[in-house]
Amino acid sequence: MKDVLENVENQFEMFQILNEDGEVVNEEWMPDLSDDDLKELMRRMVYTRMLDQRSIALNRQGRLGFYAPTAGQEASQLGSHFALEEDDYLLPAYRDVPQLIWHGLPLYQAFLFSRGHFHGNQFPEGVNGLSPQIIIGAQITQAAGVGLGLKKRGKKAVAVTYTGDGGTSQGDFYEGLNFAGVYGAQTIFFVQNNQFAISVPVEKQTNANTLAQKGVAAGIEGYLVDGMDVFAVYAATKKARERAVNGGGPSLIETMTYRYGPHTMAGDDPTRYRTEDMTNEWEKKDPLVRLRKYLESKDLWSEDEENKVIEDAKEDIKKAIKEADDYPKQKVTDLIDIMHDELPNNLQEQMEEYKEKESK
Repeated sequence: MKDVLENVENQFEMFQILNEDGEVVNEEWMPDLSDDDLKELMRRMVYTRMLDQRSIALNRQGRLGFYAPTAGQEASQLGSHFALEEDDYLLPAYRDVPQLIWHGLPLYQAFLFSRGHFHGNQFPEGVNGLSPQIIIGAQITQAAGVGLGLKKRGKKAVAVTYTGDGGTSQGDFYEGLNFAGVYGAQTIFFVQNNQFAISVPVEKQTNANTLAQKGVAAGIEGYLVDGMDVFAVYAATKKARERAVNGGGPSLIETMTYRYGPHTMAGDDPTRYRTEDMTNEWEKKDPLVRLRKYLESKDLWSEDEENKVIEDAKEDIKKAIKEADDYPKQKVTDLIDIMHDELPNNLQEQMEEYKEKESK
């Protein structure tokens, strides 16, 4: 029995294409991306890093509400999204707002979501996705259903859902994987293993060597990927997507990554459970640094180009936060009005009461 278990776990060696020095170490799997694609990947990662820095500052100023930092996870988040198509559906966790923004969600609405304003969840037509899920793991079962729906409708699209390592300890995780495996749902389950679920280290989440191997019991493909390597994440997601839309069933992708900041800005202090040495070691693997080194070796990137992206991001953020500030404030009557197509009697009474109060 021990040999059997070891054989299963040994199947999951970490997949890498671009090492810490920006060198391609797995030429066979190097994705076929144009120079423009490569530069666009870098642009999105730099932009998202700046968005993270500015969002943290805005949160501290009291201008944003709930916020979960993303620095360190750009390759995992954006490399996976870059492999998707417009028709694909995103079912993100609360740290995965960047994917929604690059999928078409206006930045000012992302800021309204952070503030708890209902308009932050009213996605524009054509933006295929659900609101970032606050309940840990709840999006996993939803993604299984969306993926099955896409299959039944004959759509060449996938549902992609994101969770962290802590999400794999939820019952929803196993239920969603099992359902998707049984029915061959067109779903990609993405686990961003950033080493800690708030303060709980991954080794206290599971006794398995990897999270990727948890797909074995559900009969679905699993991949263990260097989550700081944008090429590896892209290639794995691309393969999983092609497999799903061609009838091969769902996949589970575990990316080994790291969040530099706190779990959220709601009082978490990572210095209480992470050492400085640990963070320093992960920073040496920074996804922006290794992609920058690669592009510079190909004469595809420069400091001036990067500075322009940073300035563009700052300007976009400035405009978006003003648009969020200027958007009509949320009222109780708004919430009552959007709750039902036809209001029941008790809510009709409340609506009239609040309308009267709001008119004064």
